[in-house]
Amino acid sequence: MHTILKGKGREVVIGLDKPFVVIGEKINPTGSKKLAAALKEGNFDFVVALAKRQIAWGADALDVNVGVPEIDEAATVSKLTELLAASVDVPLCIDSNSPQVLEAGLKAAPGKPLVNSVNAEERSLNGILPIVKERGAAVIGLTFAEGGIPKTPEERVALAGKIIERAAQIGIPIEDVIIDPLVMTVGSDSKAAQVTIQTIEALQREFGVNIILGASNVSFGLPDRHTVNQAFLAMAIQAGATCSITDPIKLGQTIRAADLLLGRDDFAMRHIKYFRAAEKLREQEAAAA
Repeated sequence: MHTILKGKGREVVIGLDKPFVVIGEKINPTGSKKLAAALKEGNFDFVVALAKRQIAWGADALDVNVGVPEIDEAATVSKLTELLAASVDVPLCIDSNSPQVLEAGLKAAPGKPLVNSVNAEERSLNGILPIVKERGAAVIGLTFAEGGIPKTPEERVALAGKIIERAAQIGIPIEDVIIDPLVMTVGSDSKAAQVTIQTIEALQREFGVNIILGASNVSFGLPDRHTVNQAFLAMAIQAGATCSITDPIKLGQTIRAADLLLGRDDFAMRHIKYFRAAEKLREQEAAAA
């Protein structure tokens, strides 16, 4: 099953038989005081530079989140999305739980964007799926509902089924629904990663859908987070995850290595090309620092 996203000049195909897709996570002010300040000040040059850096490091698409208190999020996401559309050619993922903000971002986004996200709560399904349908976008479905995040793979798969069914009822095809099985930190629950992996495997058996992860959640609160993230992401790709909202600078090489080992990189050409490009980028960024 293939999910197709389109930017101004680039098409990205997500699928088990395709290279793992990286959606750059850095245009999100959560945890970034510098980005939050830039958005409040309207310093969009900083944000565009951040977008271009992620693409240079291998991002196939970009997540766009402007969730900063005391700003007009709808106006901000509209203006920023227009600037990004004029500056980069990759697909954009409009990230908000507000229907108004999503509508504003989707109107400004070129091609076929991605919506981040809908969940299985009735308010979310009723508020967001019609917007996705009207725009002809794809959407991320989070496997939680009014009762919170389920503890078992079976419950998460059931919620994924609900999202897929409700999307189909209004004409959104299953290939345009990317399921997020949710990643919790193993720092508070040593079985959390195992539950996510089992959910990925079950989702592939049950629906064959594309599966997205916020992989870095797994290591929250732990030392040496990077090593934990690398190990988990490789395991998730093996289990059937097909894309991730993540940091291409830190995890790009891990993802290329996983694709190589899973037979998705003939003669290791993508792995070698990425390695050489990353070496040059490191040298350039060190010289400019």
